[in-house]
Amino acid sequence: MAPAAFADEEMKLSSQVEQGRDEPLTKSKVTVVGSGNWGSVASKLIASNTLKLPSFHDEVRMWVFEETLPTGEKLSDVINKTNENVKYLPGVKLGKNVTADSDLEHAVQDANMLVFVTPHQFVEGICKRLMGKIKGDVEAISLIKGMEVKTEGPCMISSLITEMLGINCCVLMGANIANEIAAEKFSEATVGFRENKEVAEKWVRLFRTPYFLVSAVQDVEGVELCGTLKNVVAIGAGLVDGLDMGSNTKAAIMRIGLKEMRALSKLMFPSVKDSTFFESCGVADLITTCLGGRNRKVAEAYARNGGKRSFDELEAEMLQGQKLQGVSTAKELYEVMRSKGWTDLFPLFTTVYEISIGLLPPSAIVEYKEDVPKFYSVEDSAIYH
Repeated sequence: MAPAAFADEEMKLSSQVEQGRDEPLTKSKVTVVGSGNWGSVASKLIASNTLKLPSFHDEVRMWVFEETLPTGEKLSDVINKTNENVKYLPGVKLGKNVTADSDLEHAVQDANMLVFVTPHQFVEGICKRLMGKIKGDVEAISLIKGMEVKTEGPCMISSLITEMLGINCCVLMGANIANEIAAEKFSEATVGFRENKEVAEKWVRLFRTPYFLVSAVQDVEGVELCGTLKNVVAIGAGLVDGLDMGSNTKAAIMRIGLKEMRALSKLMFPSVKDSTFFESCGVADLITTCLGGRNRKVAEAYARNGGKRSFDELEAEMLQGQKLQGVSTAKELYEVMRSKGWTDLFPLFTTVYEISIGLLPPSAIVEYKEDVPKFYSVEDSAIYH
């Protein structure tokens, strides 16, 4: 049976099981915190399932950071009128049960399942606004790629949400280019959870569709770091594309990047499982992001103009309000690596950071020294043995 057909059968079975229960169901209410490209697609996925599964309220609220469109209309009003995010996901209907809400506190009111999907730079501010305003039985999931760097070390976004709001937070990452999922092209994703498998399975049911296959693994940090670190590797892949260096070089960058992802993840969190890197959140997400993601796209443009225009300038011009995560993550990674004395162990991550701030030219991504690739040292590092 094909994966999509298998997912369809599982969806039908889940619905039948829920409908066959004799006891009254306590319905879960879902709010999506974020309404960009991926946030809108997540709302579409979730809304299609809340209509089918009796254990969920039909309505899905989507918090919108309010913007005024060129027409003078408010973005949230247009979404509710057209059932379409005309700025970040034009041409795609979200589902009649999706309600856009520009009031953050009102959007999460009475919700007991929160889906966080905003640029990672905004999470701490959002959580500060929500502190004391959500119920204790709320479960959260983060679709956010990135990390915060505190004085005591790296802090993953799921941990930040848990610490600030006092709620459990799973993660969902995968080879998920949002526009392709919006067009209902087959894709996969991985839910990472800590201890409660039942909660993880509830998130799987909420997201899974015949074209979006979701599995769960007990490794929050591993899943989340895969989704975070691959954006830095994608910057390197985009630089290679911009320099017209070909498929061999790009494949080398991706392989080296995967090894650095695995090694750094295990140094920061020894509990990270090797098997996680073979899930959709790992090698599959790395491949798709290096082939077609926004980080690759902007890095290619950066290399083509010889680094004369900054990443910030290119982001503003090319992404129409979306955020480039790879450059900010490279900076955050560098802060962690420098504080720990790890920069020499991770030459690809270090080089991407130095190129992104203009310290090195784009061509430095493939510099050689004494006939040995500059990345060779990480191959022999003790962290791989």
